[in-house]
Amino acid sequence: MTKSTKDRFRPVKSILVSQPRPSDAKSPYFQLAEKYNLQVDFRPFIQVEPVSIREFRKQKIDILKHTAVVFTSRNAIDHFFKICQELKIEMPADMKYFCISEQTAHYLQKYIVIRKRKLFVGVRTAADLFDYFKKHKGEKYLFPCSDIRKNDIPDYLAKNGIDYTEAIIYHTVAADLSDLKDIKYDILAFFSPSGITSLIQNFPDFEQGPTRIAAFGPTTSKSVLDQDLILDIEAPMPNAPSMTGALELYIKKVNNL
Repeated sequence: MTKSTKDRFRPVKSILVSQPRPSDAKSPYFQLAEKYNLQVDFRPFIQVEPVSIREFRKQKIDILKHTAVVFTSRNAIDHFFKICQELKIEMPADMKYFCISEQTAHYLQKYIVIRKRKLFVGVRTAADLFDYFKKHKGEKYLFPCSDIRKNDIPDYLAKNGIDYTEAIIYHTVAADLSDLKDIKYDILAFFSPSGITSLIQNFPDFEQGPTRIAAFGPTTSKSVLDQDLILDIEAPMPNAPSMTGALELYIKKVNNL
């Protein structure tokens, strides 16, 4: 076994999660840290910047000509309703909303009164919404999103001849991580290709060394490999549907627990 291979199985003591710190005190990340006596830190590798009203108007989108809105994140909800507020647009009572998950649907209540007849909720992924799109093929969908987004929803709508408009309402950009330059972690956990892009933009000479990389989702995993980095931990997996589950399986293995 070479030294570099041995490095991949060194015990884990610290993890950097490239997302904001969870507000829920019962987060699985905190439970993982306590259970295995780990240092688990949180730091978003990407940040979002809203488009200006001027930039939005250049897209020539009439929001009220649509009958349904598709939301895949809290960021999309916040920036969409901010634009509506600035344009003095009030969403009609019969507007339908398609949300990628229960968490996203719950967050939507910050802006509208939820009625079951106009809310359609997936479990976790965009594919969960496809049956709803098929059943409501006659709607005119508005898809508020970032300039960097997955292709699954637009591709499905286009392939099935469903009327939709994509609205860029915020930009996804790399966060400034310069303060992490001399800080080392045993594991870096990523959740999107944008996070990997941010890592490389901040540290063009990044050398992985003994640092293990965890990636959630196939596109994130591919981005890791495209940068010639070693992918040590993949999620979701049949025996680990969450990032914390995948991390725990790996930690048990390398920490000899």
